[in-house]
Amino acid sequence: MESILIADDHPLTREALASLLGQHGFDVVGQASDGAEAIAEAGRLRPRLVLLDLTMPGMDGLTALPQIREASPDSEVVVLTASGTDENLLEAIRAGAAGYLLKSEPPERIALFLRGVADGEAALSGSIARRLLNRVREGGRMGGIPDEVAQKLSAREVEVLLLLDEHLGTDEIAARLYISEHTVRSHVKSLLRKLGVSSRREALERLATARN
Repeated sequence: MESILIADDHPLTREALASLLGQHGFDVVGQASDGAEAIAEAGRLRPRLVLLDLTMPGMDGLTALPQIREASPDSEVVVLTASGTDENLLEAIRAGAAGYLLKSEPPERIALFLRGVADGEAALSGSIARRLLNRVREGGRMGGIPDEVAQKLSAREVEVLLLLDEHLGTDEIAARLYISEHTVRSHVKSLLRKLGVSSRREALERLATARN
């Protein structure tokens, strides 16, 4: 049973999410009403997942996100918001969010997305994924990754591939992204599959070819 911390400033929303996730096999170990409380509770509880609202009074979710990752490095943070600008989306991804979901998602899909994140996958609502893809297409590259490669990967897999390109090992990537080595290996396995290669060396060769 995966442990999860829910951070949202609306008590009724927190309780509804806690009930939903409990019905889907998650262990809701704590709740927080603002960013500062989310940081403290994440550090105390060390949950597997943190479900984080962006718009909260006091310290908001975007400000809290990197500090949550620092307080509990093995926790995966998933943003759950009513709406989000493109800049919020990109900033959350850069800060290490493993997912970005809209509250309009059906409850069952939220639970399914969270289960995927717990298993090492990224999670993006469909409309969010399209917006991110459009930003990649507009810029041609995402963080130095050619468009033809970036389109095949999740945002977190792009980050991992860039760090592989810096010749970092699994432990170094884990430290850089504030995730576990197990999660790094899961992302590497996933990106190798998506790129149709069987080793890190082949992935970097594919990247070099795409850049030329």
